[in-house]
Amino acid sequence: MADSMPGPSVQAKALARFLIRSIRPIGDRITLQGGQLRFVREAFDATGITPLPRGTKVRAVSEPHGYGDVTGLWVCARDADESAGAILYLHGGGFVFGSLRTHRHLAACLSQTSGLPVLLLDYRRAPEHPFPAAADDALAAYRWLLDQGYPANRLVVAGDSAGGHLTAGLLADLTRQRMVMPGAAVLFSPFLDLTCADLDERDAACRDPYIPPDRAREAAAHYAGEFGVAHPRLAVLKGSKRRWPPMLIQAGDTECLLGDSERMAAAMRRAAAHCELQVWPGQVHAFPAFSALVPEGRLAIRYAGEFLRGALKEVLAA
Repeated sequence: MADSMPGPSVQAKALARFLIRSIRPIGDRITLQGGQLRFVREAFDATGITPLPRGTKVRAVSEPHGYGDVTGLWVCARDADESAGAILYLHGGGFVFGSLRTHRHLAACLSQTSGLPVLLLDYRRAPEHPFPAAADDALAAYRWLLDQGYPANRLVVAGDSAGGHLTAGLLADLTRQRMVMPGAAVLFSPFLDLTCADLDERDAACRDPYIPPDRAREAAAHYAGEFGVAHPRLAVLKGSKRRWPPMLIQAGDTECLLGDSERMAAAMRRAAAHCELQVWPGQVHAFPAFSALVPEGRLAIRYAGEFLRGALKEVLAA
């Protein structure tokens, strides 16, 4: 059952109004290809100007690896303990935009609240690099962290939106390959069902301030490429979740993608795996990424950090 979360603040209501009046109409008209995709990428990157928490250390990572090159940012908050474990963070952006620039503030805040360093992965984006490029990059980054000496039970995998799909896909890949699982996982507003089965119905009932169903379908098609969105490795809501680690899912109730979070939580429960679903009233898609603007975003990240501390402590105790 979803936790009862606080109602929307004045700032959250203002953000939703701004998005539905300005960003959503653009999203309804624009397409994710050619010059329009370049515009979306540049506009999204321009939002990545929020200063990082004081004392945050950031260094570039670019290392060849037997399973694929690993590039990204190593983000470590002032009081984070690099020996305690690490978070692999897979950013959102519909598989086609989003970058290290857009998500380094979120990564830094998660490092601050969890006390763990974060590897913010620069995975390959569609349509230039369709599936399985990003999924393979995520698996290579996980293997790389293991090779750095981190025990799997001290690792966390996290992601927002499309990064939530990559997170779930990584867990499914580890299941198929019978590899050791991380200690915990966090999904912020995950985009999990690439068939986009119920998005139009949900959007008609309650218009999503941010995500147009047509753009979600277009992004999914770009990522799936010639394999198609029904490919078994992309169907992350299916398959066994029995070995999956404790998971926290946070989503807003304005999202047309909310059904994805609900279905993942139900699948985890059927497998007797621990999953905590939080549905935050009045919050937009990936609202923790707006933590500089809305207090609920800061609360959500703080809770995610507490969840990770508790989950890893329980795993170690077990």
